[in-house]
Amino acid sequence: MKLTILGCYSATPRTFTNPTSQVLDISNHLFLIDCAEGTQVELRRNKVRFSKIEHIFISHLHGDHYFGLIGLISTFRLLKRDKPLTIYGPKGIKEIITLQLKLSNSWTDYPLYFKELTSTESEVLFEDDKVVVSTIPLQHRIYCNGFLFREKLGERKLLINKVEEFKIDKAYYKSIKKGKDIKLDNGTIISNKLLTEDPSPPKSYAYCSDTRYDEEKINLIKGVTALYHESTFLESHKHLCHITGHSSAEEAALIAKKAEVGFLILGHYSTRYDNIEKFREEALKIFDRVGIADDGKFFEF
Repeated sequence: MKLTILGCYSATPRTFTNPTSQVLDISNHLFLIDCAEGTQVELRRNKVRFSKIEHIFISHLHGDHYFGLIGLISTFRLLKRDKPLTIYGPKGIKEIITLQLKLSNSWTDYPLYFKELTSTESEVLFEDDKVVVSTIPLQHRIYCNGFLFREKLGERKLLINKVEEFKIDKAYYKSIKKGKDIKLDNGTIISNKLLTEDPSPPKSYAYCSDTRYDEEKINLIKGVTALYHESTFLESHKHLCHITGHSSAEEAALIAKKAEVGFLILGHYSTRYDNIEKFREEALKIFDRVGIADDGKFFEF
């Protein structure tokens, strides 16, 4: 599982920082999470293949989280995309995008689907045999969701030396990895436990975009491999958190601690601060496994 930060600052773009957008590479899926201005430039800078993006998740309709979406959709058209694209976001996202496409006479040549969200309860948005994606309802000034990405338990790992020792044909490898025992030509039953080992533990990633401190989401993100949690303010401006619908670094750390997550990633910093390392320092007072997001930085788990 690899997370690439394309932008992680709040408010307006600057010459050296970008608003929120990131790419999650998990179980052979490449998910784009939020899409602020500058996203497609950062995708190119980080050598992310546009064609691999099939699902885009928009947390809420504040501009610093989706103003880059129409540009990316239009670029896909110019690149002669034919693969379907699905966008998940709050009710209204379809109207916004289709109006822009209509007035600019720039309808896509590829299938473009919208899954509009209105529920204040967690719901599954996407699922296949490898991963499931669900919403994390958040408390912001407008309707907002985070997103939870969970791998499913994979196939068992084949012990090549063992299958070769028993002279088992490759035609049976797929069945073995699915946990089945093997019957040899002489009638001997070989237990699957002799031929395989347990798969790697499934990884999970929780993305908590703009939100006030809110313990209701703790059960949803309990024990995730990694948590990205907004930390717009330092403690010196904590009084602004509730009225603006944001969190401080210490509040993000407290959520991470109570949810018993494996690793906390801070982001969505207010541009009033000149040193983002201060966010990590404040979070470490409460939780000891903290990383700080920055444009172009990536995390692998």
